[in-house]
This record gives sequence, structure tokens and C-alpha cells, in this order.
Amino acid sequence: MDRCAWRSVGDGRHRVTEKSIGRLIADRAADHPDRVLITDHHTGERVTASELDRRSNRLSRVFAGLGVGTDDLVTVALPTSVEFVVTCAAIWKCGATPQPLAPDLRTAERSAVEAVARPALVVGAPPVDDTVPWWPAGAVPPSSVLDGPVEDRWAASWKAPTSSGSTGTPKVVQATAPARFDPDAATPAFLPRSAVALVTGPMWHSATFTYALRGVMTDHSLVLADPLDVATLPAIVAEHRVTWMMLTPSQIHRLVRSDAARRSGADLDSLETVLHLGAPCPEADKRALIDLVGPQRVVEIYAGSESNGITMIDGVDWLRHPGSVGRPLGDTELCIRRDDGSRADTGEIGEIWMRRSGGSRYRYLGADSHRDEQGWDTLGDIGALDEGGWLRVVDRRTHVVTCAGTDLYPARLEQGIVGHPAVREAVVYGSRTADGESRLCAVVDIGDAQVGRHSIETFTRAQLAAHCATGPITVRRVPVRNAAGKVRRSSLPETVGAGAIGET
Repeated sequence: MDRCAWRSVGDGRHRVTEKSIGRLIADRAADHPDRVLITDHHTGERVTASELDRRSNRLSRVFAGLGVGTDDLVTVALPTSVEFVVTCAAIWKCGATPQPLAPDLRTAERSAVEAVARPALVVGAPPVDDTVPWWPAGAVPPSSVLDGPVEDRWAASWKAPTSSGSTGTPKVVQATAPARFDPDAATPAFLPRSAVALVTGPMWHSATFTYALRGVMTDHSLVLADPLDVATLPAIVAEHRVTWMMLTPSQIHRLVRSDAARRSGADLDSLETVLHLGAPCPEADKRALIDLVGPQRVVEIYAGSESNGITMIDGVDWLRHPGSVGRPLGDTELCIRRDDGSRADTGEIGEIWMRRSGGSRYRYLGADSHRDEQGWDTLGDIGALDEGGWLRVVDRRTHVVTCAGTDLYPARLEQGIVGHPAVREAVVYGSRTADGESRLCAVVDIGDAQVGRHSIETFTRAQLAAHCATGPITVRRVPVRNAAGKVRRSSLPETVGAGAIGET
């Protein structure tokens, strides 16, 4: 018997006419050959639809010559760049699957990922296993390689991103959807069919990869601006007439506090959608973003690389339900479960479970899924539903710190710390003394704020001491999270326990 209830109205299913991703790219080149599809804001490089098609044709022939075939995984360990997009297009044209990976992933983790992914080729940062064929970053195919049309092929899986590693060693999340799409299918409300999309994060990250490259298959033009200096964001939007962009909560925090935001004015008037996801956004920052661009333009979703479900909320509804990440979208069903598997009451915090119609949208390489026999699945987050079915995400289950019998949620404590005007980012986590007693610790980034580290340490310790004994408080002037908004918890001072491994 099902123990969960909330389902969205309508699933949008319809008869589809699919084409391979390679064919979709070729069709864009045939229809609008001179249209600029990719602009690198930092280098000024511009690539038209015709150039993307021809360059990826040549590279696909090179990759095939290196042994890449249908349904192979190809590791893409490149920074955000034109080269990244061309490489993925070439992989799809080989009938293979791109497996994006952070170029600077630690050697031990990189080795573990290579062992489970078993890529046919690595592009970019060299593999740990030197027996794997390698195509270096910046390598150019010989001029003798033809750039004409290639055989139409597609893989059984269109992507295989590497997870952030929030529960341990990063794993590969391979999509079960083939590398074929219906160009006329309805698109999600948060991802319009046509857009000038600003890429503000690393394309090796699952969300950035998915939304940027999915747009290449419809009618998007990409503006690459990673790494992003948020002080320049309004000017970038104005210069390129950006209509869609995705930001992390860390980027939002820096943006709404910047002088550039206060001066932006008409610079942001081209924006139609500002999407954010991936971590809790402090309510003060969310309100400031809504004030900056307007509630109709702000959209938040809750989802994972696994595509096991999705919720959505726009700024209008968020002002009515502050703190919520929305209600189920499309065919998503949602429930909250207690530790014993029973359904939680309205407002009761428990583990978030979701499911969608049909089979699983993913399979793990290097890990076991939590998916049950009824198709319910969890990302390991905890939260609560209100009486209207609006979801509030509280934290990651493994990050909860129990102190004197009380569960403490680091994500909530972090919001109190980043409320300080000098704090750019904060990560709160638990550790234990030799006697097994819990302590709250923190790493705080103050950037170039003109404030003493001791005063920030004192402020942070006071915030945490109201809830539990405190451990190390580290104040620094470099970001705590990486460009994807993630933090490597295993590198934090005196980190212990299963919940303190990986990224969040």
C-alpha cells in the first residue's frame, strides 16, 4: 500500500517524435547556420550553429578512431568552455555518453570514479589510469579529418554526471533516457524553449550540464561566464541581453550584497527567469533577489541528478510560503516518511521521498540506489510538508547533529551566521570529543571584508553556543564552497562521522 499522497495535476505526456542529439545539432546548423550558439564572455570566442556542427563532426571522427563506440562512457574533465560543448556534441555523435567530471577532482576519488565508469576515453585532465585513451585539453584534430555529416547514432543514455559526493566518494549517475529528444515536446516552466542562457557555474556539475546542454537541443544561445565575478553580473546580462540564468545560493548571497546590484537598474531588464537550486537559500537573500528582479522572474526547484522527482516554486508563491521549495511538478509524487517508513504528519520533519511514473530515470555506477519496489526514492534530505502540500527542505539527513538529545540542523545555523554583513559563506558541521560528546564547528569565509577575524570567530561561536558546545571555528578569506556551490566536508577541521564525508 502507498504511504504517500501529493501528486501534481497533469503529466504533460503526448505523442513524441524524437531525434538524436547529433541530428538536433545538425538541424540547427541547417536552419540557421550563422546564428551564434555559444559565446565565451571571458575570451570573446563565438561559435555559430554551423561551426558547432562541423567542429563536432571532426572531433567525433577522431574519438571513433580512438575506439569510442555506441554506449561507451567518455569522461569530460574540462572547465566551462566552448571546447566542453563541442566535446559533448562529438561524443553524442559517436553514439556514446558524456560523463562530466571536475578536472581537479582528487586523485583517489578520480581513480575510484574511473574504476566504476570504465571510460572508453578521457578528454581534458589526464586519467589516473594511464591505460585509458586520452585526448588532452586544447588538442586539435588533424586538418585531414573531414567535417562533413557523420552517421546518425545515439546512446541508450544521454548523460552520466558524477555526483557531488554528499554521502561519500563521488559516484556516476547514469541517465536511463536515451540521447534522443522530441524537439517539439513541451519544456518545463523553468526552462523555456528559446533563451539567451547565461552559464554561471562549471559545466561538469550535473545541474549546469543538464540545463545548458539541454538548451542547445532546442533554441538556446549560451553565454559562458564561469568563473563568475558577481560584481560584473549585471553588466554581463546587459551586454548579452541574457533572458535566463541559474545561480547558486552562494552567488545570490554575494550578488544581493554587492554594489553592482544596487546600481543595476535597467541592466537586468532582459531577464525573464533566474533559477536557483542545489542548497537552501537564506530567506533574507531570497527576499533581496525578489526585490532586485521581481517575484515573477525568480524560480526555485528541488531535484537531484537522479531525476527521481522535482518540485518548483516561483517568487510569487514563495512570498506566500516563505522557505518552501514548492510543490510537485509534472508526474512527481512526494511524501515524508518517519524512520520506521510510516508517513509523517503534516508539519512533521522526516525523510523526503519522491517518485515519477514509469521506471527509474537513472542507475548508479559505484553505489546502491534507495529506490524501493513501489518506485519511491530519496536523495537523503529531510523536510516537511504543510497542509497545502508545500515542501520545506530542512537539511541533509547525514548532516544532522544530535546534541543533548536534540537534533540540530546545520543549514539553519548557517543562515544565522551569514546574516552578519561581513560573512560571505559559512559551513556548520558536527564533531565529537574523545569522550564522544557532540560539538558544533564552523568554517567562515569573510572575503575581503574589513573586519577582524577574532570578532567573526566570537560572533560565530556565540551563534552556535546557544545550541551546543562548540569546537573549532575557522575564519578565512577564501571561498568555503567550490564553483558548483559544494563543500568538501572531509577537508574540514576535526571532521568525523559518516555524515561528514563528501560534498554538500
